[in-house]
Amino acid sequence: MVATPQKIVISGYYGFRNSGDEAVLQSILFALQRQADAAGLPIEPIVLSIDPEWTTATYGVRSVHRMKLAEVRQAISESSGLISGGGSLLQDVTSNKSIPYYLGVIKLAQWMGKPTFIYAQGIGPLNRKLFHPLIKSVFRKCKYVSVRDEQSKNLLQKIGLVKGNIDVVPDPVMGLSLVEDGAGEDSSSLPVVGISVRYWEADKRELNAIAEGLKEASHTQPLHLRFLPFHLPSDNEASRYIMGLLGQDIEKNGGRVSIVEDAVHPQDMLREVEKCDVLLGMRLHSLIYAAGRRVPLIGISYDPKIDHFLNRVDCRPLGSTDSLESKKLASEILQLLRDGAVWSEEREPLISKLVQEAETPAREIVQYLSHKG
Repeated sequence: MVATPQKIVISGYYGFRNSGDEAVLQSILFALQRQADAAGLPIEPIVLSIDPEWTTATYGVRSVHRMKLAEVRQAISESSGLISGGGSLLQDVTSNKSIPYYLGVIKLAQWMGKPTFIYAQGIGPLNRKLFHPLIKSVFRKCKYVSVRDEQSKNLLQKIGLVKGNIDVVPDPVMGLSLVEDGAGEDSSSLPVVGISVRYWEADKRELNAIAEGLKEASHTQPLHLRFLPFHLPSDNEASRYIMGLLGQDIEKNGGRVSIVEDAVHPQDMLREVEKCDVLLGMRLHSLIYAAGRRVPLIGISYDPKIDHFLNRVDCRPLGSTDSLESKKLASEILQLLRDGAVWSEEREPLISKLVQEAETPAREIVQYLSHKG
């Protein structure tokens, strides 16, 4: 007799075509499936998405609209539990609506008597103290809480969450693997420098410095500068801003400039990152992709989460968005192109450990559901 699949609702920033958040979803789905298969527990994910049709078509899972309360309530009522995560869901920098929304979904599940699980979230920044007791109240009733860095754990403890254990685990995307390796190599013989940028400083000083650094590196050695927009359309625009500053300078020195405009699916972007010889990234998940594929990386800090991740792979940011030196950037690119194998070899034990630990939340959740069943 085949066991009835246990439905699990997954809440996060899904369906917005943000490559990093879509990678989080793909990673959670893969990890849950692997752990469920190992435990002999059939599961059926139900994803809360802003675009359920796209999410279903992309990942082959059931999806309901995250803003339609009746659909969300029905999905939770059918389920064996709810996962909230991963990513930076509980922060009030980009919006003061995120925390009430994500806590509200968790609270709804708790009201309905469903077990709730926090999956490798990055907590904070929390600038409004009124959110502190709300997070504490909701998290205290969760069956399992995991965060992606020590700073998130410390913040939860600071606001009073002392009951039970808080697991510190890697970002789920550290465990993301390529389903198939069918992509061809870059057709040119030029070293490929992947570039993931975003708008941040109002005067674009960091983008200007990046452009100057890329020019300087290209004057020393012809390069293929490959722009990788992770969040559409804004990262596409930031990439093209730098491309405009580069002009014909790169080609005149025997180099090449290109941009990836259609890699929304995490597997497609992961494959693009794997082709790079060096990855220069502002987006957190561009750096995580690079680490997971053992691509030497250069991080530029605009948020503490960048520094926290770089520290976990024994790296430091090259600089921050408000104080980035173009000469230092050029030098770092050229050095990693020379010594990339050494960079990867030195960090292999560390990265391998993070990849293995990335599935800890999925294992804990499946174990809970197995024992409950």
